Amino acid sequence: MKVDALRLIGVQRRYLQGDTPLEILRGAELALRPGEAVALTAPSGAGKSTLLHVAGLLERPDAGDVIVRGASTSAMSDDGRTALRRSSIGFVYQFHHLLPEFTARENVMMPQMIRGLDKREAGRRADELLAYLGLGAREAHRPAELSGGEQQRVAIARAVANAPHVLLADEPTGNLDPRTADHVFETLMALVRATGLAALVATHNFDLAQRMDRRITLRDGLIVETK
Repeated sequence: MKVDALRLIGVQRRYLQGDTPLEILRGAELALRPGEAVALTAPSGAGKSTLLHVAGLLERPDAGDVIVRGASTSAMSDDGRTALRRSSIGFVYQFHHLLPEFTARENVMMPQMIRGLDKREAGRRADELLAYLGLGAREAHRPAELSGGEQQRVAIARAVANAPHVLLADEPTGNLDPRTADHVFETLMALVRATGLAALVATHNFDLAQRMDRRITLRDGLIVETK
């Protein structure tokens, strides 16, 4: 039996607005399986970014648990959460956040070297990923020399450089024209299918959402399956 790549159990998250608690997540439940792409569609302000931050171990829930590959994180130290996040979770955002002074290849090498991989092996892995994503001829270019779609594909390569089990994407095609967005989406889906990644993708693009395996939304702080 396969272990879920990511599971949320009764996750609650609230913030203080002045003296008033603002309930964002009220017991969110989610299971994300290996090789599955799930679309998260919800109105602005519903809590999509909060859900991704909690699922990605960037924020602690106020109650409940986030389980990554069978490992409970509720009692995990900050150092333990950081180590698990680096090894098991990749992030892609609407804006690529590439380091402008480094080449595409160096941007993909960086997270691997931070994790402790030697430069030669990190370079080999970067070459493989960039070639797979159709960027082999562009790996020596800096971000400013790349198109928007190329920059986002480099960001995807960087996100999966450490072979994570879970990929969390926040509007990864939101800053691209429709044709480029479709190409980046197809790249992302090809990676999910080829590697067994579990992907949770927040998007306002309902056409792309319909092409994923499942669709969920947030209603009153709860995760609800949609058609």
